[in-house]
Amino acid sequence: MAEKGKDKNLVVNANLDEKDEIAWYEADKTPFTVYGVCSTTPYKRIDSELAEATNDGVVFHHGNPSGARVRFRTNSPYIAVHAEWNEQEKYPSLTDIACCGFDLYTYNRNSRRQTYKGSFSPQPNSLKGFDHICYCDGIMTDYVLNLPLYNNLTNLLIGVKSGSEFEETEKYFNDLPVVFYGSSITQGCSSSRPGNSYINILSRELNLDTVNLGFSGSARGEDVIVKYLSGQKMSAFVCDYDHNAPNAEHLEKTHYRIYETVRKKHPDLPYIMLTKPDYKRDEGDDLRRVVVMKTFIKAIERGDKNVYFVDGASLFRGHRFMDCTIDGCHPNDLGFNYFAEALYPVLYRIFYK
Repeated sequence: MAEKGKDKNLVVNANLDEKDEIAWYEADKTPFTVYGVCSTTPYKRIDSELAEATNDGVVFHHGNPSGARVRFRTNSPYIAVHAEWNEQEKYPSLTDIACCGFDLYTYNRNSRRQTYKGSFSPQPNSLKGFDHICYCDGIMTDYVLNLPLYNNLTNLLIGVKSGSEFEETEKYFNDLPVVFYGSSITQGCSSSRPGNSYINILSRELNLDTVNLGFSGSARGEDVIVKYLSGQKMSAFVCDYDHNAPNAEHLEKTHYRIYETVRKKHPDLPYIMLTKPDYKRDEGDDLRRVVVMKTFIKAIERGDKNVYFVDGASLFRGHRFMDCTIDGCHPNDLGFNYFAEALYPVLYRIFYK
């Protein structure tokens, strides 16, 4: 029960009044389709053996389902979520919804646009998981459920009113996903909820399947992860890598090698590279930016006609430059919106022109 005087809209109601009529389904089985993970038992973005061969940070974060989505179509008057985990993660720069919660969008088949419907938020004491419900119109509708950006997820059930009907959902525009590799910013820190990370914004706005391989503090361009990236079946590759390189020298040793390794396996793949947005925050940022630009120029000089460069120094722009992050580094929703705006025309050109 809410405390007297507390805004009811700020309280998470974990009591599912309809629990006796809810039919629960495993989210990784028909009629649901999961995107953006390699495993759902538990949910992982890469397998544990690869993570362990990369670095401890990748081990810690590879079970975070950032960028994962569940798509389905039903006429249920509500959608319920039952989530389970071994331990609830919390970070000072992340909301509980972004870290551990979900958000739900409806998908319009005519416009191919998504509209925010609501969020599923854990309770402050949700140590092992939580239940939550979102009320809908009760007509046949396509839904996209965005999974947590950080907290590991061991089990996910989706509930609908018993007797509700399901239909097949539409596929994404691209048969193969766009793969993103990078840091905590790539993973989605610190958007206010899962749907506001820049990769999820781009997936939503362009109707693209995506895979988020952002690992907080841990994207260092090791040979083992680069080999894995080059072996992926993908429609485009976004290299958002420079933030976690220990220094400019390490970046110079690894950045072009990533491009070269991926390009060898995918001669015609659209390849997009970014530089860090918190430009001139740390010593050596000028050199890092030059390293990435040198990779791009070298690619152009070798005749690559399908390589693109997005300058992070231009992302947080105008008089609101300092309003774009939560801590001087990690983008807030405004910052992620600028990220998406910068990448949108590049991806639109690749897929729609």
